[in-house]
Amino acid sequence: MKHKSLLYNDSIIVNYQDEGQGSETLVLLHGFMNNIDVWANYAFKFMKEIRVIAIDLLGHGETGDSTEVHTMELQANMVKAVLDHVGVSNCVIAGHSMGGYVALAFAELYPTYVKGLCLINSQALMDTTKAKENRLKTCEFIRDNRASFIVSFIPELFYCENREKLYPEIKDIQDMAMQLKAESIISAQMGMLQRPTRLDVLAEARFPVLFIAGKKDPRIVMENIFAQAMMPYHSEVMMLEDVGHMAHVEQANKVQHRLLSFTHSCYI
Repeated sequence: MKHKSLLYNDSIIVNYQDEGQGSETLVLLHGFMNNIDVWANYAFKFMKEIRVIAIDLLGHGETGDSTEVHTMELQANMVKAVLDHVGVSNCVIAGHSMGGYVALAFAELYPTYVKGLCLINSQALMDTTKAKENRLKTCEFIRDNRASFIVSFIPELFYCENREKLYPEIKDIQDMAMQLKAESIISAQMGMLQRPTRLDVLAEARFPVLFIAGKKDPRIVMENIFAQAMMPYHSEVMMLEDVGHMAHVEQANKVQHRLLSFTHSCYI
């Protein structure tokens, strides 16, 4: 499967993948320090039934950097530029973790494009004061310890009992992250730090919303997921046992099946 590129704002190369065809389109947005390769199996399985677009977010994969802070709004505008470039005016948009924050920003800015929204290990609240402090400390650490941060950070995203059997997948994601510059990682961290709460996007959504969460996710309070799932006019929740912050990798087959059926249902 071939990657394609777009020159965004006359200065930034944006890398994306566009596979399959038909009237149903699924847009996949990866998480922090990942890239579109994390969706390779999804694109391969989905492309026979729907159109699948995966995009390297700013500073990730083969997409260039834009500013010192890659805000979620800036990322969402870049996603729209890709969709306009390939002629897509409606889609189901799914994002993992940081990609979910971008998907929420996209839904706020361009609601007419959204047929459905899927948040994978993600949610609509802004960072707490403590979380913001931790992000700032993390940025300082990354400046001088990029490699050691990557090596330790990635495995912690997975439920502890899954780490041994998923070692090849963890190693692949570590390799993805090792391609990133410290400045790109920090730009993403600062963008997440500055994101606002977007509960209003959920409350005002006139499209279905699917939450996919791991019961062992150390980064998200499950009570928040249930509370947010009560807000849209139509919402669904998929809670996965023995899964951490990487549901789309830890339970790939289940998430693939659910995401494809969700996409179909959003176009009915």
